[in-house]
Amino acid sequence: MSEKRTPLMAANWKMHKTLAETKEFFNSFLPKVENLDDRDILIAPPFTALALSKKLTESSSVILCAQNMHWEEKGAFTGEISPLMIKEIGINWVILGHSERRHIFGENNEVIAAKVSSALAHEINPILCIGEKLEERELGQTEDVLKVQLESVFGTLSQELAKKMTIAYEPVWAIGTGKTATPDIAQQAHAFIRSWLSNWFDSSIAQKVRILYGGSVKPENVESLMAQPDIDGVLVGGASLDPEKFSRIAGCKIIN
Repeated sequence: MSEKRTPLMAANWKMHKTLAETKEFFNSFLPKVENLDDRDILIAPPFTALALSKKLTESSSVILCAQNMHWEEKGAFTGEISPLMIKEIGINWVILGHSERRHIFGENNEVIAAKVSSALAHEINPILCIGEKLEERELGQTEDVLKVQLESVFGTLSQELAKKMTIAYEPVWAIGTGKTATPDIAQQAHAFIRSWLSNWFDSSIAQKVRILYGGSVKPENVESLMAQPDIDGVLVGGASLDPEKFSRIAGCKIIN
């Protein structure tokens, strides 16, 4: 791993945790990670818990992140959250394009690109999720799918804005299924993404952008994933709900 890329250990709580459960989590979790200063730790609670999470983590180095956002600042979009609302409570990160947003809620590449552009315009750091479905992998279409997802977003960005992006490679077939891409499979995808960035922009951009792996990450497999040269961190779902498990993941040994 390049010295310029600080590992990013990220948690996506999805639709989990009440305010009481959020407080209980941080009371247990924060003491376990307080001395980890060689990596970034990020947690994405549900919208209802963001303000409380901000208060609970204000004396720590934990980064907080929204799980989604609309591209407009305001309007008649019932149930949506705008970038201004996220910024107002001090949140400067957002997950966009997660497979559940794509495949359950029907967000296409055009919608995701609009959200990314809006986030960057409001100085919110996007974590762009990309990945292939099982049938696409079995048909040998993984790189084709990733290329389309990357081009739809990065094709609209300058080099300066591209530097602010984080990418999370999440094979859809490995999310919440218990199936994890082998370290070799994950590395192949990450290497392709970095090569694509180098070809689309240049090697300096490719070496700066962090690429995370997501898909059934656990304490038992995180070190083998993090040992891969192009894996700069993880985006964790189910295991991030347990403060003991996620502290072990966040604090895993990183040797590259």
